[in-house]
Amino acid sequence: DKPAFPGGENAMYKFLGKGMDYPSTARRMGIEGKVFVQFVVNTDGSVSDVRAIKGIGAGCDEEAARVIKSMPKWTPGKQRGVPVKVRMIIPVYFKLNN
Repeated sequence: DKPAFPGGENAMYKFLGKGMDYPSTARRMGIEGKVFVQFVVNTDGSVSDVRAIKGIGAGCDEEAARVIKSMPKWTPGKQRGVPVKVRMIIPVYFKLNN
């Protein structure tokens, strides 16, 4: 079973949207796009080893990683009923509201 964010995928993106501060440099330069963030959901549901693996720069990569580090505990992934560590990659979208 895959790890699950409390409340599901929609709740996860709502959490990311609320916690995200658009970096002022990126806003000023008009930078938009997707930052792919890799992290590990541990057997206790905590998030670790967070890093942006494909970014857009101007502070967006660091901001995406910061918000993912602040996530609440997930329901851990299971293999044959036993909790296991699972490496995840999710896209974090940066879009300016003009």
